[in-house]
Amino acid sequence: MNILEIVQNPDTRAGRLFDLASLFLILTSVVVMSMETLPNLSAVEARVLSLAEITITIAFTLEYALRVAAATNKRTYIFSFYGLVDLIAILPFYFFFDSGFQALRIVRLFRLFRILKLVRYSKAMQVFTSALVRSRDQFVVFFLATSIMLFVASFGIYHFEHEAQPESFQSVFHSMWWAVATLTTVGYGDVYPVTIGGRLFSSLVVLFGLAIVAAPAGIIASALTEVSRDDAEKPNLRSSSSSTATFAKSSAKPRTPSTET
Repeated sequence: MNILEIVQNPDTRAGRLFDLASLFLILTSVVVMSMETLPNLSAVEARVLSLAEITITIAFTLEYALRVAAATNKRTYIFSFYGLVDLIAILPFYFFFDSGFQALRIVRLFRLFRILKLVRYSKAMQVFTSALVRSRDQFVVFFLATSIMLFVASFGIYHFEHEAQPESFQSVFHSMWWAVATLTTVGYGDVYPVTIGGRLFSSLVVLFGLAIVAAPAGIIASALTEVSRDDAEKPNLRSSSSSTATFAKSSAKPRTPSTET
């Protein structure tokens, strides 16, 4: 069995070992990225972390090349979710490798996409991803309604509080910070209404905010239930199809004519 067959067959022992090695590299990469943010790192420690980063990125690059080579439809894999995640996980290193690309430091943030590679190796994450994809239409409606409510809250609080607090509520756009903090029920307390009308309006916004916070949880829970039910029904369908095929095969066998004595 060559390396391409190992990548293509994760159910084999070699394929499982390959996936476990990739999973280990992902977790190690997350630890290395976190350790790089520690203050007062010595030159030796920084050098070790840098070498670890280089080694992990080269390994991810080889993995990406192998998955592209093993893919039946290479274009489909490259532009798939997993293909894009694998690519974005390694590109920041090559952008930043040359010291002349100092302006692209921000691109290193895309290394966080390596965490998304965990989705490939977690059945629970795959179920969650399927649930998100299945409920995408509901989320579009939810975000549209939330955006409308955000503008309504911004206009309303500006109307009630602009004269009393001209610095905090200078415009509708300045008021959006308060609207976001209130609709999400965070309530930082840095900007708050002082007029009676503003406080009454804020109470209504908070009530709507509670519904807004609860809505995504309900959408996801419903989608997860549907995905779990479909996964549970698949074995039964396969078993039923297998039984039907067996019955059809046995029925199709020619009968041996009996000889009369």
